[in-house]
Amino acid sequence: MFLDNFKKLLASDMAAVDQVIRTRLHSEVLLVNQIGEYIIGGGGKRLRPALVVLSAHAFGYQGKQHHDLAAVVEFIHTATLLHDDVVDESDLRRGKATASALFGNAASVLVGDFLYSRAFQMMVEVGEMSVMQTLADATNLIAEGEVLQLLNCHDADVDTENYMRVIHCKTAKLFEAAMRLGAILGKSAIVDREAAAKYGMHLGTAFQLVDDVLDYSADEAQTGKHLGDDLAEGKPTLPLIYAMQHGTPGQAAVVRQAIEMGDVTQFSSVLEIIHATGALQHTRSVAQRETELACAALAGLPDSAHKQCLLDLARFAADREF
Repeated sequence: MFLDNFKKLLASDMAAVDQVIRTRLHSEVLLVNQIGEYIIGGGGKRLRPALVVLSAHAFGYQGKQHHDLAAVVEFIHTATLLHDDVVDESDLRRGKATASALFGNAASVLVGDFLYSRAFQMMVEVGEMSVMQTLADATNLIAEGEVLQLLNCHDADVDTENYMRVIHCKTAKLFEAAMRLGAILGKSAIVDREAAAKYGMHLGTAFQLVDDVLDYSADEAQTGKHLGDDLAEGKPTLPLIYAMQHGTPGQAAVVRQAIEMGDVTQFSSVLEIIHATGALQHTRSVAQRETELACAALAGLPDSAHKQCLLDLARFAADREF
């Protein structure tokens, strides 16, 4: 029900955003067009650009620049996906072969660079220093988050604080930036921009936490991702961290070895331990707290259909199964 209302409310805006994306994706280099269209046209929630649109409307913006900035955010997100799949050596995303699997690592990295640079061309055209500052800061922190995650791989000693730091940098920062952009376009006060950013940060954190739950519980046909991919990559996510902290010494040793070795053959044993320790329920509860903080951040915003959609989206984030 929520998704139907979400799509209906944003239908005309998102159609305009898609048009901007396809227009600005164009390059005289054929391979750029092929890979860009493959990844952009490959589905996905378009959640981050939708946040720009929702925020802009919630703060009373009446122009068209929110479509351009929504496209910018999608280009940045897509560039990170292209680079992520190369780093993670992933062969599947959203049920399709990754661009790196199809076109090769070199082409994927270079087209990711093209998308980043095109995003910066477009943000300069908006001519608003606070927009450029927001996106420059976000892309820099995302890059730091990618490096932090790389350092954490196969490290079973990563604690909850370190794990949450990676989430805040790598995932939540672009959600935060998307919300802040809408508030900037709406000429809102600094305090309101900070509230919008806080909502985005908590929402993005909740989404990543639930993604980490779904890596051990989802229907693969719905997510388009293999169960256990995070384990195979040696990523110490919260379900694993909690299972090690609350399991028996023997259970902790099994999980530790699986992380350190990236041993997906131990997936069924690890899954049993995760369920036995209540790790998935715990991670869901942390995501729920994040969504409550997200909703609280919008308390001072005037009531509107777009504010209500943001509140509903936060609740959906913690409960979703895909």
